Amino acid sequence: MPVNRVVLIRPGETDWNRQGRWQGWVATPLNEHGRRQARKLARFVRNIGMTALYSSDLRRAVETAEIITEHLPFEPIYDPRLRERKIGEWQGLTLDEMAAWYPEAYDRCINDPENFPVPGGESRNDVRKRIVPCFEEIVAQADGEAVGILSHTTAMKVLLLYLLPECDEREITFTNTSVTTLARDGERWRLVAVNDVMHLEGLETKSVGELEYGP
Repeated sequence: MPVNRVVLIRPGETDWNRQGRWQGWVATPLNEHGRRQARKLARFVRNIGMTALYSSDLRRAVETAEIITEHLPFEPIYDPRLRERKIGEWQGLTLDEMAAWYPEAYDRCINDPENFPVPGGESRNDVRKRIVPCFEEIVAQADGEAVGILSHTTAMKVLLLYLLPECDEREITFTNTSVTTLARDGERWRLVAVNDVMHLEGLETKSVGELEYGP
């Protein structure tokens, strides 16, 4: 059965999310609030007909994926290509700290986010080169109409803009454990829901400021 629906999921909250610190590839664990978010997400996921979950192998994603699939008849499939943007020397910094400590590099990153790699890290183009082939492999090979992809803010935005170039990314936010649903119409994808957090039933969820546009 071909994949006709993809559910993009962001991991639960970590302490660094709460502090506004950029995580990149660091192994930050979920905090207790993030685990509560993931448990509520798990109850929602059980009812949407998802037949597989592909996940980033970063710790916060792995912990979220394990909670989601605890009562599902399949295990998560981990793929490093679904990781967040690698942010090298800026890992653990807030946006204000990046701008103050690395003003020249930060300015270049703001003005050319697609091509400028963070010092010791990646550009958005670098992220695109790994996540797009990963997505295409998933929808080509997965068995089942609906699959989940658990990834991270910049990675999911890059993917979304590739699939739907008409989107205005400044209007798109992914908060912790949010669900964004894509449906396929023939060869094209369309957005069904963006940043859906109804499953949290009022439980607080956060997003961090966008690196590409500054604090």
